[in-house]
Amino acid sequence: MTENVDLSLLSYEENIEKAISFFSSELSVIRVGRANPKILDKVVVDYYGTLTPINQMANISVPEARMMLISVWDMSQVKAVSKAIEAANLGVNPSDDGRVIRLVFPALTEERRKEVVKEVNKLTENAKVSCRNCRRDVLDEFKKMKKNNELTEDELASLEKEVQKSLDAAIEKIDKISSAKEKEVMEI
Repeated sequence: MTENVDLSLLSYEENIEKAISFFSSELSVIRVGRANPKILDKVVVDYYGTLTPINQMANISVPEARMMLISVWDMSQVKAVSKAIEAANLGVNPSDDGRVIRLVFPALTEERRKEVVKEVNKLTENAKVSCRNCRRDVLDEFKKMKKNNELTEDELASLEKEVQKSLDAAIEKIDKISSAKEKEVMEI
């Protein structure tokens, strides 16, 4: 088989891995009733004219399962960080004493848990669709190669099986990650 085939397969595998890692990072941001510093990853503060993530301007610690402490290095920015957390609409209200910001996470209600599971399922389906799109793209490339007589019918069939096997493994991995997150959400 040609070098183009190898490059296409490599690109396909990379795209699938990117889709899975993006899916994992999206799930890590979902709040499950316990304090998780990752939920602050997307919260940015206007820090002297520059939008800065909180984790680059403060220490974030979890002293208890449902509490997070944010110690801002620049004391003049405590109010700004507190406002940014409120504006991010994370479902927690920050309380600050001028030195540290406390986030207390309430326990999730059964109804809220079910909503979170639906959100997880949507993200799961989006990840699977993304992987299927990668498969479609690489198979289209192979069909063009076949049309240009760079591949034989047998080589194309063998490549289609290989691509499908890789997709099945990726979807299985996505399902494992998703069911672990669902289990974590439904735990009381």
